[in-house]
Amino acid sequence: MVKKSAERIYLALIFLFLYLPIAVLIILSFNNSKTRVQWGGFTLKWYKNLFSSGSIMEAFGTTLLISLTSALIATVLGTLAALGIDAMKKRNQAIMVGATNIPLLNADIVTGISMMLLFVRFTRLGMGTVLIAHITFNIPYVILNVLPKLKQSSRTTYEAALDLGATPVYAFFKIIWPQIRPGVFSGFLMAMTMSLDDFSVTYFTKGAGIHTLSTMIYTEMRKGIRPEMYALSTLLFLLALILLLFMNFGPSARREERDA
Repeated sequence: MVKKSAERIYLALIFLFLYLPIAVLIILSFNNSKTRVQWGGFTLKWYKNLFSSGSIMEAFGTTLLISLTSALIATVLGTLAALGIDAMKKRNQAIMVGATNIPLLNADIVTGISMMLLFVRFTRLGMGTVLIAHITFNIPYVILNVLPKLKQSSRTTYEAALDLGATPVYAFFKIIWPQIRPGVFSGFLMAMTMSLDDFSVTYFTKGAGIHTLSTMIYTEMRKGIRPEMYALSTLLFLLALILLLFMNFGPSARREERDA
């Protein structure tokens, strides 16, 4: 009984440390006062100012454009890379998986500086360099999400379809794709989340005049973060929560439970 109570208290403390800062952020987004230590009453003006702020909306649009585009391209490239790795021999698979893990363990600032040095040698920094950098560090996340699903899939069924006259493309979309689809979607969501969250790589590879939400918040730290950013962060958190609930309790999740 004491052990169970201690485990519950420990779990409660963990979730408290995880979500208390987010709760404070949400509360501040409705605070009528600009100070963080005084409650000035309930208001929605920060949300209104958010959508009327050209600089924030521009940074938000740039962030979404980079995140969505890089996640889509990284998902395609990562899925193809996972298919190639899965077709290798065990020794080569171990080498490639180890090489895939290196960017994940590497510090973001090292990745950002190394990419900056590469880009300035051959081209000018701009939107294209940021996009290439995001695609590069997103690909490993997709690979490591798709590979386990490929390991669980049945290769004999795919080969049997080929023996019966199916083309490789038709057999892939009819047999392999339904089995790896959850891993592909998970890799896409993780890649998009990492792009939205990234600062170091974006900061070192972006050109002049290009701002994402992370770089804008960094530049505003000296003069204080505007309450509009609290409102934007709250909306992003709610969007992520809705997407997570849909992925876990939506029609596709219920269908997979029935199939299982």
